[in-house]
Amino acid sequence: MARCTAPVNGHRTASGRANCPACGGGGYRGYNPYSSYPSSYSSLSNSSTSRSSGGGQTRTKARWSSAGSTILYTPAEIRTLTPVRENVEKRSEFPDLRDVFLCHAWDDRKGAAKELHDILESKGVTVWFSEKDVLLGSSLLREIDKGLVKSRVGIVLVTPSFLERVKGEGVADKELSALLARDLLVPIVHDTTFEDLREVSPLLGSRSGLSTIEEPIEVVAAKLAELVAV
Repeated sequence: MARCTAPVNGHRTASGRANCPACGGGGYRGYNPYSSYPSSYSSLSNSSTSRSSGGGQTRTKARWSSAGSTILYTPAEIRTLTPVRENVEKRSEFPDLRDVFLCHAWDDRKGAAKELHDILESKGVTVWFSEKDVLLGSSLLREIDKGLVKSRVGIVLVTPSFLERVKGEGVADKELSALLARDLLVPIVHDTTFEDLREVSPLLGSRSGLSTIEEPIEVVAAKLAELVAV
């Protein structure tokens, strides 16, 4: 019985396999045309790229990520955040601006909105937040206008309560209109979906953003903190 010469000569080429008295160019099932290449050739892995276990999307670092950052983004997140980052960089010459204007539904002021605010501030992000920045007795709409002017970027916390407010064209709708007029808006979907958002606000829903369904709110806050770091 002819013996395979692969252990001695290897089958790194088609001709080598064809000359083997055992394999002889036939369908040798044990042959792997990539067996002679290092494992790094067939499997991509480096410190700035990974593949998520869920949808299989490749995640990479953003161009504004610091050298030591471990935060990775999907292609959709990169597309959404890039124009926002460009505006952040342009407005960095105004040091007195807040980093973030937090747009939220009134019903979320002591819940999800406060949680996001607290996490952002713990990461060194300055946040305009109605609960602390609107003084008792002052005009809410006037203070909102001032907050929008004095912030580098706006984030919209989209929750079930927010969707109800937008349906009723409340204060959240006024903030939303001002933020949509510029590339300074990042929707954050929490306890709802972008599909639900598109049913209420097709314009806002047409923009991708960040979702706490995909990642914990702490990770979302870390991405926002990195986005506004200058």
